[in-house]
Amino acid sequence: MQHDSIRAMEWTGASLRLLDQRLLPARRLYLELRDPAAVADAIRDMVVRGAPAIGITAAYGLVLAARLRQSAAPDAWLAGLEQDCQTLAAARPTAVNLFWALERMMQRARQLQGDPVPALEAEARAIHEEDLAANRRMGELGAALIGPGAGVLTHCNTGSLATGGYGTALGVIRSAWAAGKLSRVFADETRPWLQGARLTAWELVQDAIPVTLLADGAAAYLMKSGQVQWVIVGSDRIAANGDVANKIGTYSAAVAARHHGVKFMVVAPSSTIDMQTPDGEHIPIENRDPAEVLSLAGQRVAAEGAAAWNPAFDITPAALVDAIVTERGVVQHPDAEKMAALMA
Repeated sequence: MQHDSIRAMEWTGASLRLLDQRLLPARRLYLELRDPAAVADAIRDMVVRGAPAIGITAAYGLVLAARLRQSAAPDAWLAGLEQDCQTLAAARPTAVNLFWALERMMQRARQLQGDPVPALEAEARAIHEEDLAANRRMGELGAALIGPGAGVLTHCNTGSLATGGYGTALGVIRSAWAAGKLSRVFADETRPWLQGARLTAWELVQDAIPVTLLADGAAAYLMKSGQVQWVIVGSDRIAANGDVANKIGTYSAAVAARHHGVKFMVVAPSSTIDMQTPDGEHIPIENRDPAEVLSLAGQRVAAEGAAAWNPAFDITPAALVDAIVTERGVVQHPDAEKMAALMA
């Protein structure tokens, strides 16, 4: 059994269909987008989320932009596409895959003469297909690190919904489950957007992998109980020294894991590694609307007059990471020298 039946985006040839992840698990609704501004809004508003999925979505957004601008003169067309690229890039500041995918698409665009749409569509499809292949490779590499009968804990959503398919951290969990290595899969609920409760739990249930959900604050106590041998997470950006930016709460999980002797694995494609950013201190952290913390499903739950701090990500130092798994290979106990060797 493949344990992989979910797709976050579908390219129809004329439009981009996105599964609206804000509505899951209550409703399974696809939005059909036909222009880059709508794609940028979808990224910003969390219709689609997860660093690889954001990059793939933006790539298809530039295909839609090229289709709308292809009748313009060559110079005007390219200048307009540059503007559309900037609009898409501004949608989320932390996920480096967004900028990587857009730059790859623009490099291709600058080489083109005549109708640009077929070549850009082929490039976006290649980005999508390469991500899926990378995820399956990472699944194999990560699962190989896990001993039989292990319990694993994951945070946020890193599965098919967050990628081109199969997933990063959840891809490792899928591969390890298929190999009969796992005894239990636990998922943090992941406040304030509840990606673990709404998305990861939903994905695993769809693919017949049993999952046990817990409040984020229960993770350390779970580790103390001895039921977890690995924490497995994804990443939105990895710095040149191996520091990891990921969904808020990841750092807490890493600190608790180190205290309790639980291994900590980060799974991400090499496009997530930003060798131009020396360390985690230089990674921009997105601060989102305080209402996301003060409310739940549109209903205020906090006392009136209370303020809220809502960073979307935190930084886990490389010293707390036991392994970074990429499609290029595995880096054990990452540091700047090992990351440079991986990316050479």
